[in-house]
Amino acid sequence: MNPWQMRDVPFKFQLSDWTLFQTPIRLQLRSIGLAEAGNPEGIAIPGEDQLVPGSQGFALRRLPVDEALPRVARSGPFLRYVPLQYQHCYIDLNTSFEEYQKKFSSKTRSTINRKIRKYTEHCGGTLKWHSYRRPDEVPALFELARAVSKLTYQEKLLDAGLPDTPEFMERARALAASGQLRAYVLFDGERPVSYLYCPVEDGVAIYAYLGYDPAYMHLSVGTVLQWLALEEMFNEGGLRYFDFTEGQSDHKRLFATHQRQCAHVFLVRSTLRNAAIVRGHALMDRFSGWAGQLLDRYGVKAKVRRLIRGHG
Repeated sequence: MNPWQMRDVPFKFQLSDWTLFQTPIRLQLRSIGLAEAGNPEGIAIPGEDQLVPGSQGFALRRLPVDEALPRVARSGPFLRYVPLQYQHCYIDLNTSFEEYQKKFSSKTRSTINRKIRKYTEHCGGTLKWHSYRRPDEVPALFELARAVSKLTYQEKLLDAGLPDTPEFMERARALAASGQLRAYVLFDGERPVSYLYCPVEDGVAIYAYLGYDPAYMHLSVGTVLQWLALEEMFNEGGLRYFDFTEGQSDHKRLFATHQRQCAHVFLVRSTLRNAAIVRGHALMDRFSGWAGQLLDRYGVKAKVRRLIRGHG
């Protein structure tokens, strides 16, 4: 099976969290899964002879690397662009939940347990949550998860909430029918307050979509649901890894058992248009990072998020 997918890959020109515009380059795309990443010798960097008609190059997501790479460099006939490098966090599920808990310090375990107790007390002594794995459960899952997702700043500001298209729901049904869906919702009474949506590929549960009601942020409902979901995944015994995918956060580092250096690597034909897009994107990304730090320093982004959440 051909691991490459031809796709118009958008290069988003952003100012901090806000997308100003985007320009696509047609590339052959592939993502390196955790199972494949465990054998890096088997991951071959593509050459010019693997280009297909219409392709302007290659995009490799989550490529394991031994060291930090320069942002823009020449690589044979290609211009190599590395917009993202990060420690890829994941959890090895090939053990017991009891063994997994030993990775945490006693102080951290106590903190997590205290958060769970606090939320349980808030709920009147009963912790209510549900896992969704069957096709007939998908409509209820989407109704509940979407009720939470539409409240999050990720959806309101970044358009990164749980999709509500018929196509996405059908995909979820198909995953559930093949046993490849793990999804969870945490409740306060009958009110959904947090959700976690994980498709499964080759025994790897993927941290795809998550969100929580911002009114419950002080009760750490995202952490509570993450802990409950992981306990069920460990006890299930049929999964190999929990993949936090790209990006880094304190949440991911806290729960991960392993980290590896990864990068998103683009190899594009060295044309004037491609070079302008790549070098312009690199410059904008650098400026955006500086602007984001400035906005954070003066609290602008936090104020905007509060306004979007309705807490003006």
